[in-house]
Amino acid sequence: MPARTPGIFAFKDSSRLNLQSGTDTTLALRIIPRDQHNISRRNISKAALRVLYHLNESGHAAYLVGGAVRDLLLERQPKDFDVATSATPEEVKRLFRNCRLIGRRFRLAHVVFGREIIEVATFRGVGEEGCDGDRRLVDGRLVRDNIWGTIEEDAVRRDFRVNAMYYDISDFSVRDYVGGMQDLEDRVLRLIGDPATRYHEDPVRMLRAVRLAAKLDMRIDDAATEPFASLGSLLADAAPARLFDETVKMFLSGYGLESFRLLEQCGLLQFMFPATARALARGDEALRALIETGLANTDARVNADKSVTPAFLYAVLLWGEVRDVAQAAVAQGVPAGDAWEQAAARTIAEQCQRVAVPRRFTYAVEEIWALQPRFEQLQRKRVLRLMDHPRFRAAFDFLLLRAGESSTMAELGRWWTHAQQLPRDVLSAALPASTGGASQDGAGLPLPGNPPRPRRRRRRSGKSGPA
Repeated sequence: MPARTPGIFAFKDSSRLNLQSGTDTTLALRIIPRDQHNISRRNISKAALRVLYHLNESGHAAYLVGGAVRDLLLERQPKDFDVATSATPEEVKRLFRNCRLIGRRFRLAHVVFGREIIEVATFRGVGEEGCDGDRRLVDGRLVRDNIWGTIEEDAVRRDFRVNAMYYDISDFSVRDYVGGMQDLEDRVLRLIGDPATRYHEDPVRMLRAVRLAAKLDMRIDDAATEPFASLGSLLADAAPARLFDETVKMFLSGYGLESFRLLEQCGLLQFMFPATARALARGDEALRALIETGLANTDARVNADKSVTPAFLYAVLLWGEVRDVAQAAVAQGVPAGDAWEQAAARTIAEQCQRVAVPRRFTYAVEEIWALQPRFEQLQRKRVLRLMDHPRFRAAFDFLLLRAGESSTMAELGRWWTHAQQLPRDVLSAALPASTGGASQDGAGLPLPGNPPRPRRRRRRSGKSGPA
């Protein structure tokens, strides 16, 4: 971002709005002209520009807003382009044939261009419950917010100051009402308004603070983190399906490791992943290494444009709990297969009470865990069947993460790495046909080093064949 020189901001207007929370927020509008910021229309989606221009030409105020403006100022490429406008959702729908209205809690217009969707939101107002419009709070939680207002009111309704800047399509300036530009330069995330009130309105804002700090490499303001300890339990009131979406954004967008560290550092891990927090509290450094390596590997795959899945993420995060519960059951005499199955079901059920993980992913998690004992069964048929399993690759990657658990696990990972490099017929010939009486779960099975290669017969010197 270009360095800012003193006096480049034009103070066009200042006002004071009294929010519902009772916190006064001073608005000092700063207009950054086109020649004093780095946003270029070349970096804005053509679909977003079409929406902005059409709204503006139809007599409505229209702005690119939120994360797109923030990311463009930071010279990042936005993932989404959102628009704020003075037009109501119904007026937007009349202007665009390719528009559909969605949502009851927050009424929005989606303008569809093939696979790209431009989200258009009407300026939100700060009117109190019971005034004209549709706004409702339950125990301080905002469950409906469809009161229209001015751009100034819309700015203070947003969560973080860095997300409350507007790119004006009419003159290509950036409008900053609450000091978002200063926060970008200071590399700090500050909430707009009273933090406790804003978290009561929407507890997920606590997770958004962590996610944005990790994504943008910023520090969260102390005033924004101070209520986490007392208000983290409010996350239990958030919709579990919404929390799943938030975890996907947090851990599968290329900054999952830093998000995890911040989540733990801020004391929010126990509210999102109680089983993970318990397992780590037992002081298992090998488990911490497994989780952090798994998240780092996932970040690397995302940044290399390779596929990732929430199933592997949850298998990593919940492994410590399911392993400890299963081993405790085995020690009490429960058969190993039953112990692992019951531990997996219990661990996943507890997690789904907090975060609604879709069944297609929890099923894959259970398969990744269930395949782990099979890596210890090194007889011919079992090895070849396991390599043909559709979940083999994910389970093998998970096995490699477990190398820190013991020298045996590290050796097993090396064995399987080498085995996959061999032709099938060579590997088959090198493996024993049976376990020689080893237990079904592979306990006590000797671990070979590299699978031996078949010995070649030497030809007799001076002879090309039989006499």
